[in-house]
Amino acid sequence: MYRIAIEKLLKWKESKHRKPMIIEGARQVGKTWLMKEFGRQAYADTVYINFDSNSRIAELFASDLDINRLIMGLELYIGCKIDPDKSLLIFDEVQEVPRALSSLKYFYENAPQYHIVCAGSLLGIALHQGTSFPVGKVDFMKLYPLSFKEFLMATDKERFAKLLDERDFQMITNFKQTYIDALKQYYFVGGMPEAVQSFAENEDFNEVREIQKRILIAYEQDFSKHAPNEIVPRLRMLWNSIPSQLAKENKKFIYGLVREGARAKEYETAIMWLSDCGLIHKVSRVNATGIPLRTYEDLKAFKLFVLDVGLLSCMTGLRQSTLLDGNDLFVEFKGALTEQYVCQQLKTIQDLDVYYYTNDRGSCEIDFVIDTGELIVPVEVKAEVNLRAKSLKTYQEKYSPKVSVRTSMTDYKKEEWLVNLPLYAIEQIKAVSEA
Repeated sequence: MYRIAIEKLLKWKESKHRKPMIIEGARQVGKTWLMKEFGRQAYADTVYINFDSNSRIAELFASDLDINRLIMGLELYIGCKIDPDKSLLIFDEVQEVPRALSSLKYFYENAPQYHIVCAGSLLGIALHQGTSFPVGKVDFMKLYPLSFKEFLMATDKERFAKLLDERDFQMITNFKQTYIDALKQYYFVGGMPEAVQSFAENEDFNEVREIQKRILIAYEQDFSKHAPNEIVPRLRMLWNSIPSQLAKENKKFIYGLVREGARAKEYETAIMWLSDCGLIHKVSRVNATGIPLRTYEDLKAFKLFVLDVGLLSCMTGLRQSTLLDGNDLFVEFKGALTEQYVCQQLKTIQDLDVYYYTNDRGSCEIDFVIDTGELIVPVEVKAEVNLRAKSLKTYQEKYSPKVSVRTSMTDYKKEEWLVNLPLYAIEQIKAVSEA
């Protein structure tokens, strides 16, 4: 299975300013596989250490963090020599031993010749709980579920993925039905590696659903196992409310939908915990636009999306026939699934900040507004081919952005200020906007 993140790791390996690399991401998005595959492709030896329930390794890091002593201990543990020029050191579930996280500072300062990648399914939480952490001494990378482009590659459509990268929209339009069919499959299967691999091998939608159900159960078990006891019930209620939040026409998060009379103060910690775990994307509102967009963020208004469109369709119990064949009952939720899909793809694009916009009267809402660092680009999302874009026109008249994007099932078309970008090509939004 091809992951674009491998390319980033290969660049990291060759960098003169390389620091220990920390890979963040939710459980089961493929962090362990990625690190091992990177080791297999790029190094003569891979030293894999899992810190989960590993008392011997925990003891090694419990005393002083002298690098020579640590390397000797690791060599004794694995039973062979570690060559800094040929070996990749993998620290998995590293959040289980906070001292190991602290050691990264000393590896960077005193032994930068060692190549170290680390990951952990609850690493985001460990970092935000004030673990003694070497700020500025490590590199970070976020790993998400497979993007639509990676899904195409995993399902034997590499040439179609390449065509998207080449942005040959005339040729893309000729084969649009292939993309549309694959996109419908992606709405159901999503990008969790186990689900994608199962689908690529067997094309069995029922098997995919069983895998997704197991993943969702594992996430709920994590709530009980790792979250503070007092927030576990709120975590569950909040997590399970997201599909109904997204089903509303106005997808702004409303605490009252979690529980009648619920207030922000009760759920702020739960939202932060789910976000730190990588299980949700919190997209904040902006009420004006300029670079950087972050300065216009309204912290009180936001939308919540889950990490994966396939998991969302599983949470709602969507049937394969409803999604793939089209169904009148599906109309209401189709917009929610499409917006979830777009959010998920935007999050995989490097150096892209994602928000949404409403004016103070609430009469104009833009589904997403992105900051590429060069441009502010409003993005309107349409589930079908309905091209009415009243809000986009209002926004355009007020702020005059260089380019606005409407994404739907229609073909690519560039007009004066508006780009119609097919949903299946949304990963090209940055390149298309800055062209």
